Amino acid sequence: MNTGIAEGTKLAEDINKYLSEKDLPENKKVIISPPFTHLYPISKIIDPSKIILSAQNCASTENGAYTGEISAKMLQEIGVKIVILGHSERRAYFKEDNETLLKKVNIALKYGLDIIFCVGESLEQRENNKYFDVINEQISETIFKLNKDDFKRVVIAYEPVWAIGTGKTATPDQAQEIHEFIRNKIKENFDENIADNTTILYGGSCKPSNAKEIFSKKDVDGGLIGGAALKCEDFSKIIEAL
Repeated sequence: MNTGIAEGTKLAEDINKYLSEKDLPENKKVIISPPFTHLYPISKIIDPSKIILSAQNCASTENGAYTGEISAKMLQEIGVKIVILGHSERRAYFKEDNETLLKKVNIALKYGLDIIFCVGESLEQRENNKYFDVINEQISETIFKLNKDDFKRVVIAYEPVWAIGTGKTATPDQAQEIHEFIRNKIKENFDENIADNTTILYGGSCKPSNAKEIFSKKDVDGGLIGGAALKCEDFSKIIEAL
């Protein structure tokens, strides 16, 4: 919930300009997820061949008397291609559970939206060595209920809750450990080919100073960037690190 429309639009313009001067490899993608109020104006100024537009959330119902909610269909109609679901802040502050998130996943897919699905453990769960159990439950009760074709439209983002906005960051080895665990679970649930081709992002105080080291790990395919994406200069350095 950052930036007004003018500031947010300027940020999108700056990122678009930066990318217009770059020739990204085919397998590297840049996604931006502005607030709902910014999505439509930003959809008109970005080059869709350079930037993919994402929403930060969507409703768990298709339509109806749900005051204040934004449906997947509404997002699809204004050019949104992806939606972030299961972010730790949604789970913590708005009590979104696995059942609710599965509804959101299915509705988003129905309306043609791909998904960035977030998983991650709290500090207490990390310190009690429950993190593998937590991650396994979060994926088993949601995205692992999809068929193979639908699952291929999911990007997974591992975000240790204890490292979001705290200045703390999982070490590259900690990130790799969880990413490898997730990839192995995908292999068990689907198959090796799907596991190898699933994008798994790291989110949790990823910034220019640590991005390259984190991204160097075998199973870390990119980042879900928070505060460091609010300045084009910082965000561009993270893109370059990838």
